[in-house]
Amino acid sequence: MKPSIHLLGSILVALGAMTVCASAQTPANPPAVVAPTPAVTAAAKPTPAASPASTQKATNASTATAKGSFVVPPEKSEPIVIPKFDKPPVIDGKLDDDVWQKAVVLKDFYQIQPGDNVPPSKPTEVLLGYDPRFLYIAFKATDEPDKVRATVAKRDNIFQDDYVGFYLDTFNDKRKAFEAFFNPLGIQGDGILTEGRGEDFSVDLLMESKGIVHETGYNVEIAIPFKSLRFEAGKGKLWGAHFFRRIKRFENELDSWMPFSRSIDSNLSQAGHLTGLEGISVERTLELIPSATVSQNGRFVPSFSQLARSTDPGRIVNEPVGLELGLTAKFIPSSAVTVDLAINPDFAQVEADQLVVTANQRFPIFFPEKRPFFLEGIEIFQTPITAVHTRAIVDPDLAIKTTGKKGRNTFGLMVATDNGPGNLSADDRGALNACLDRRLLDPREICTSEKFLDKNAYISVLRLKRDVGKENSIGMVATTYDFIEKHNKVLGIDGRFRLNKQTTVSFQAIGTTSRNFFFDPNDGVNRYRTGNGFGYTGSYNVSGRNWGWEVYGEGFTQDYRADVGFVQRTNSNFNYGFLRYNSDPNPKKKIISYHVHNFTHIDYDWQGRMYTWESENVVELSLPRSSWLGSFWETGYERVFDHEFGPTREAKPCNPFSLVNKCTFYGESNERSSTKQHLSVFGGSNFSKTIAFNAQVTHRWGHFDFDFGNGDKYPRVSPAALSLGQDAPLDPGRGSLLQFNGGITYQPTNELRTQFNINSQRLRRYDTDRVAFAVNIMTLRGTYQFTKATFARLILDYNTLNSRLRSQALFGWTPNPGTAFYAGYNDDLNYDSRHPFTREIVPGFRRNARTFFIKASYLIRRGF
Repeated sequence: MKPSIHLLGSILVALGAMTVCASAQTPANPPAVVAPTPAVTAAAKPTPAASPASTQKATNASTATAKGSFVVPPEKSEPIVIPKFDKPPVIDGKLDDDVWQKAVVLKDFYQIQPGDNVPPSKPTEVLLGYDPRFLYIAFKATDEPDKVRATVAKRDNIFQDDYVGFYLDTFNDKRKAFEAFFNPLGIQGDGILTEGRGEDFSVDLLMESKGIVHETGYNVEIAIPFKSLRFEAGKGKLWGAHFFRRIKRFENELDSWMPFSRSIDSNLSQAGHLTGLEGISVERTLELIPSATVSQNGRFVPSFSQLARSTDPGRIVNEPVGLELGLTAKFIPSSAVTVDLAINPDFAQVEADQLVVTANQRFPIFFPEKRPFFLEGIEIFQTPITAVHTRAIVDPDLAIKTTGKKGRNTFGLMVATDNGPGNLSADDRGALNACLDRRLLDPREICTSEKFLDKNAYISVLRLKRDVGKENSIGMVATTYDFIEKHNKVLGIDGRFRLNKQTTVSFQAIGTTSRNFFFDPNDGVNRYRTGNGFGYTGSYNVSGRNWGWEVYGEGFTQDYRADVGFVQRTNSNFNYGFLRYNSDPNPKKKIISYHVHNFTHIDYDWQGRMYTWESENVVELSLPRSSWLGSFWETGYERVFDHEFGPTREAKPCNPFSLVNKCTFYGESNERSSTKQHLSVFGGSNFSKTIAFNAQVTHRWGHFDFDFGNGDKYPRVSPAALSLGQDAPLDPGRGSLLQFNGGITYQPTNELRTQFNINSQRLRRYDTDRVAFAVNIMTLRGTYQFTKATFARLILDYNTLNSRLRSQALFGWTPNPGTAFYAGYNDDLNYDSRHPFTREIVPGFRRNARTFFIKASYLIRRGF
């Protein structure tokens, strides 16, 4: 799927305007289908695709009229009538049931990547039928069986195999589609495609599939319950549909039932159509998923000895075994509407967030949502500005959500009561108890956290959107967040309009009002007051066959707050221009295709002061064996001001050279500036079924050290800190940052998959010639997939900055979405690090915490 340049802008802002080119991490879920006009951007790039010259002539190819244009044959331009089966087939992959003889057959695929609607290397057929309860889809993929790539993979982790699949635009609105892909063994990778936003594989559909490899290729047989889909039923209704096949060994060849024009910047507007789905049993459905989690946590605490804290060795204490019961429920009153309920849901994440570099970071880091309750219908709540980010709801006691579409109107409503803000940690509760004990002796003692203890936040979200014309939409979003001394309301409007086949315009404007604490750098006071804010975004995007360009802007005022959403930086504006060129692929050449682009942006505040400008120039080559190689050169300029770090010098008289009455910044100036140059080389290859690798090396000259210090290993090394000590005023300075990201995946058998990734960064200041920080984050992951539902996994994460080793051993059984069993052990250790109490270096490993857990849930599904 083509990465959105709009998304690029958001990522760049999130990283503090530090452009990142071509991620060196191999994504767990690479895009399943590349858009008609694939673009490789600085923020995200799909695996380059390639294919050998076709040797087979299509029996019914589209007629080419000019480069990239074609005439769709009549049998594909008319809706396909799906026949009704009188009995269901057995889903075993064999396709030997007599009922399949009644199926409609789709054939004569086109190779669309890298070939441009040319004959495919191998023929593919799709069989379609239905009965009142199920939609039946089968694929016949002709191939040499010993060359088919098929592994026993985990769900949604099939995209290094050969696979087949489809998009189903069940409302035929050309805006959103269900998508599902299957490797030759029938293992699924499913999600949602939203035009303008891309693919989301966090969504899982309940369906049955089976695949087999045989002497002439492989078959995949699928049964999708209609109650797993959201759609409008009725006579004469049309569904948009695409059907695809990926052949990995032929340079990642992608074949499509419908031809694709690279001159049209849309997937779903080029879909074929299905009809004839009449007499469907539109039953009401109730799903119940009771869950139970049994766990025991151990944590490092002071010992019970009377020793002073400085000599306390500490110990690991196991807390009592805990039992958490929860229930999630789904009621489907019609084929287009769902209602979800969660009561004390078990939101413990089976897999922790990926480790990231936090050294020298000025702004919050975005982590994606992983919890199933919030993932249902999440695309409805997504807008250009992240006004809704459900990870702001930390630990709900109760949550209710309804989503759906009726006619041209899409809606979503969610309310929740969240125990997270008032659920103090064990250490915080201990500190509060100690404070309450002191207050018995001195009534003047103030225990700040007492008023928050076990109190809940109350959250609500409303999303409405209306389709306008064929491919346009306009919508609104509203959120509220209420907690003690933290109140926030958000209201916004947004729209997306397709002006022609290549041009889209999108916008969003948001107003916020908050009752919260706001820091005023002009007087250095944190006041509890009302603050009103405004945020905006706008994009004009032209994406053609070879050339594409975009102009974009977004901004947030100083008092902008979205407590149910996410924002990195306020009092800022971010504007960019983007221009790219994609060559036409030629699989016969050693350089199959190339991509070049320029990305130039400027950041400034609402007072007109410039923060940053950068101009990035990228060249990337697509090479044989699904390989790529590229480089970028970027020049720029950056300024930082004291008001973003603390009080200004105008707020009160201060001494910039002293620890007494010190200023925010050290020295004569209240700002710093730097001219920057960045050079990067990146590349990788999905070399074979067994091995894939990628790497990126980047050198950033003139990169800022913000002088925060980075733990015991790397205290502050600025001139101010070296002369006055670690409590000196901040003294940001220029330096040289060297980055390396790399990863390798090795799969020695069909069942065992191993992966190693490393993220390394080292920053040395120019003025003191000392290292501000050096960090290596290494992750080793091994998964053995016994069956498509049963697996064992081991993950080891090590961060050299804090010498911390985090590990997880997990056994899982996940036969379908909702039914699962997990048993696991998490461990958290430090190596050769300072003792938290004695502050002495402890040689070897010291355990910080550990957790044993068993988690089980079961899906109960009934129709009536």
